[in-house]
Amino acid sequence: MESINIDDADLRLLDLLQADASRSNQALAELAHLSPPTSLRRIKRLRQLGLIERQVALLSADRLAPLLGHGLTALVEVTLERQSAEQLDAFEARILPAPEVQQCYRVSPGPDFMLVVHCADMPAYLALAQRLFTSDANVRNIKAFFSLKRAKFDPRLPLARS
Repeated sequence: MESINIDDADLRLLDLLQADASRSNQALAELAHLSPPTSLRRIKRLRQLGLIERQVALLSADRLAPLLGHGLTALVEVTLERQSAEQLDAFEARILPAPEVQQCYRVSPGPDFMLVVHCADMPAYLALAQRLFTSDANVRNIKAFFSLKRAKFDPRLPLARS
């Protein structure tokens, strides 16, 4: 694995982007105490290093509900029967193409995976569960928790150096 060197200015830019990636380069530069060309060059480097994977929009489910329906968000715990590296990789490969699976985390202790799943409604969730979980002989247990309300979504990580 290559060695990555970043400094406090890079950390400030990452923090600012994680809080609001829609800011202009001019605004980012000003807030990070950099010149606009330096800010742009650093952000390009951070992307090339893979520290910035992608930029996405956080949509308001409550405001979209009258237009698209409320949908159903579930946090799903998945426990596999066998947890070899090959079995864990195979499960990931199985669920990654499913657009309903918005996030996937390998976790420990407890279940093997935590998924964030969004479906149109309960029948759509049932079809997804049948397709991804029930038909997989290596899935021992699933437990779904259905979201009633998103109270907070803050993707920012503390990026301070220790």
